[in-house]
Amino acid sequence: MAVFSMIALNAATPEPPVVQESSWEEFKSYEGKFRILTPGPFRVKTDTIETQVGPVAHHTFFYQAPEKQAENLIYMVSYYDYPPAAVHSDSTELLKEFFSATISAAVNSVRGDLVYADDIRLDRYPGKLWRIHYLDGKAVIKTKAFVVGSRYYSVQTIMYRNMSLNSASEKFLDSFRLLN
Repeated sequence: MAVFSMIALNAATPEPPVVQESSWEEFKSYEGKFRILTPGPFRVKTDTIETQVGPVAHHTFFYQAPEKQAENLIYMVSYYDYPPAAVHSDSTELLKEFFSATISAAVNSVRGDLVYADDIRLDRYPGKLWRIHYLDGKAVIKTKAFVVGSRYYSVQTIMYRNMSLNSASEKFLDSFRLLN
């Protein structure tokens, strides 16, 4: 969740910009086995995080908008590979607990409020969609997350709350696909 600290929102929320369609490009990660549309070039960061099942590599791909008045300030995809016994897309009961703990950790990491969470799917794989308001309700994080085998994917956009219904966020979140 350290990437959330990359954005420092001003106390005053900016006015919505005049939105212009930018040229989106498809990004592919063969190692991450996904593709997604992005409004700009991704930067890549890999960290090791400690989990209850030991150290896990955390791969993050993100685009940070150059202007503070962009529709979305951050576009991000992350993934982790867990040991197969720790979490797996076929384990329905384990996934309920896993997603509940994941959402709770996300809310707590930004001291935010969970607005909603719902079950979703990516092909045949289970997932969750959720929205968090944080920074006293001034900012929003939208997340789609999936478990594919023992790999966890998180696809997120971060924006000011007054920009939370923008089409660029939906375009990004909905464009995430697995590579064969």
